[in-house]
Amino acid sequence: MNNAAHRDEFTLIDWIKRQQPDDPRVRLGIGDDAALIDFVDSYNAVVTTDMLMEGTDFTFPPASPFLAGRKSLAVNLSDLAAMGAVPHSAFVSVSLPRRGKTWTEEFFGGLFDLAKEFDIAIAGGDTNSWDGPLVVSITALGTPGPRGVITRSGAQPGDWIFATGEFGGSIAGHHLTFIPRIREALSLTHHVDVHAMIDVSDGLASDLRHLLEASGVGAIVDATHIPISSAAWELSVIDGKTALEHALGDGEDFELVFCVSPSDGQRLLDNPIEEIRYTPIGVITDEAHYLLNNERGETSPMPQLGWVHRV
Repeated sequence: MNNAAHRDEFTLIDWIKRQQPDDPRVRLGIGDDAALIDFVDSYNAVVTTDMLMEGTDFTFPPASPFLAGRKSLAVNLSDLAAMGAVPHSAFVSVSLPRRGKTWTEEFFGGLFDLAKEFDIAIAGGDTNSWDGPLVVSITALGTPGPRGVITRSGAQPGDWIFATGEFGGSIAGHHLTFIPRIREALSLTHHVDVHAMIDVSDGLASDLRHLLEASGVGAIVDATHIPISSAAWELSVIDGKTALEHALGDGEDFELVFCVSPSDGQRLLDNPIEEIRYTPIGVITDEAHYLLNNERGETSPMPQLGWVHRV
């Protein structure tokens, strides 16, 4: 790393280490060849990894270094939320562009800020620098929630499909500032038996399809019940797509889609959980058809919308 930054990798690592408070979950952390993590009474760890790249997951501007650091951890926490897990610790590997000490510290500041908000220990990782764009890979660890791990594969015919929050238009800023639904997931699992759950990163239509395929079921979704964001409506005026198309396909909403029994679904409607916005959007079917009911009451196959990762 150049002199305008932290002089060298070890100076940066020492700075990162000094930003981390002592945490009883990390018996041996930053500074050794590997970390020693204490999972107390749990014999299981929930582990997720995400890699983010400048030019694909964020650009500067509109992103700031702070928001890029925050998002890098937030996408991992969203995955833990989808599993109903409690955040525990994270390992951060980053290839930093040579843009100076202030830029670097702002990036880690965003990451540390979110880690503190969700009580997750930064236990280690790796740092590098180069003349290319920012590349971040974070591995986050969690522990199973009070009712265990929730997967995509537990949806049952007759289940009601719910979604938290709103969908579409995330490029207007939500993809950088979203709040991972950790608290919402844990609260939901406390109140009802969640059969299956997934977070929406690639798009509502696409990610719900992943859940259906994993569960071996189908679904009928009511287009009039899908909560559409104001940003999606605003974009529809500019680009000619409908707001519904944005809601189904834009992605990076990082909301949760989950399935519960009809009785639990009615319980959620009759006794709303405070501070959680959730909406019933459809029902699980035993036939492997993925259908959309429109505002005219017409039923058609769900359109193939959403982000596709090309390799």
